[in-house]
Amino acid sequence: MTIANAQEKVDQWIKTVGVRYFNELTNMTILMEEVGELARIMARKYGEQSFKESDKDRNLDDEMADVLWVLICLANQTGVDLTKALEKNFDKKNLRDKDRHKSNEKLNQKKD
Repeated sequence: MTIANAQEKVDQWIKTVGVRYFNELTNMTILMEEVGELARIMARKYGEQSFKESDKDRNLDDEMADVLWVLICLANQTGVDLTKALEKNFDKKNLRDKDRHKSNEKLNQKKD
């Protein structure tokens, strides 16, 4: 599935099953909530926190998909073509960061 396909599929789902988009502010708040749920799983799986019983059924791929879903909703609502935006972002990063990371001593140190 391409990003454009995903934007189209989310839009169709919202208009048929979801009835309508939540307003932009509501979706922005939902996005933050979903990012928090993703952060919770990351902290437990890769960080130092232990899993709570209520977290054991949650999985990383589903939480990431939830974040992506709401981000796509916001893009659709605000007229952002995520394919074009991502391509433009790559261009920006390639220009701005062309040598930045290669010359970063912190990134070039070997880990024990």
